[in-house]
Amino acid sequence: MKLYEGGRGLGGAQVTVDGAPLDPRFDVKAFSPAGYEWTYEGDGPRQLALALLCDHLGDTARALALVEPFMRNVVAQLDNAWELTSEELDAELAALG
Repeated sequence: MKLYEGGRGLGGAQVTVDGAPLDPRFDVKAFSPAGYEWTYEGDGPRQLALALLCDHLGDTARALALVEPFMRNVVAQLDNAWELTSEELDAELAALG
């Protein structure tokens, strides 16, 4: 089970997976060159949605297809500091249909 964590510090928004920095996956699509954000709908949250989905699913095509609903229903709802497990991501994805 993976653990994804996000928080804000002096260096800005930071996201890790099992303690290591999460790849923003600009190689797949650059929604936000500035990187991740959350708590609202927009390009920064789209980038985080893409990164989480790519890492969790291991399927870039499926991740791209799910970015918008995942960003709206999950990423935009996160608190300033958050954590999500791979089990929680599976449950969120199942809820999306």
